[in-house]
Amino acid sequence: MIRFALRCDNAHEFESWFKDGAAFDRMAAAGLVECPVCGDARVAKALMAPAIARAPGVKGRPEPAATPPAAAAQPPAPVAGGPMPAQVLALLQRMRAEVEKNCDYVGRDFAAEARRIAKGESEERGIYGEASEAETEALRDEGIAVGRLPWVPRSDG
Repeated sequence: MIRFALRCDNAHEFESWFKDGAAFDRMAAAGLVECPVCGDARVAKALMAPAIARAPGVKGRPEPAATPPAAAAQPPAPVAGGPMPAQVLALLQRMRAEVEKNCDYVGRDFAAEARRIAKGESEERGIYGEASEAETEALRDEGIAVGRLPWVPRSDG
């Protein structure tokens, strides 16, 4: 495994681990490496100080090279055990944007509308909204496929 310092076209700096340099090159070329702050897939390796191992017999591990912290668009959302990693937050924000772009918001009528769609009484389409844990479980018991997503603040504020 190798750690690279990376920078997006918007000058956000961050780090990520890859199997090797070729793995980074393949993933970056396919647009699979994204900035955790803004989601930009135009990412390149940034200048990084090498980690130099100590001479044999010297106790302790080498200190990691200091890198400037990435600029945060907003504070990370809290999760159990601490703040949400920036890359996870960026991924969830992109997922939210896709859901909002491609699905209809039905609010608190989610369970009822999901049933109407399943029975063919309403147009088949992607929907999202609010449902209690009991409503979600009842839909699953009825054979209606539903999923819950962590709903994080939008990336645009």
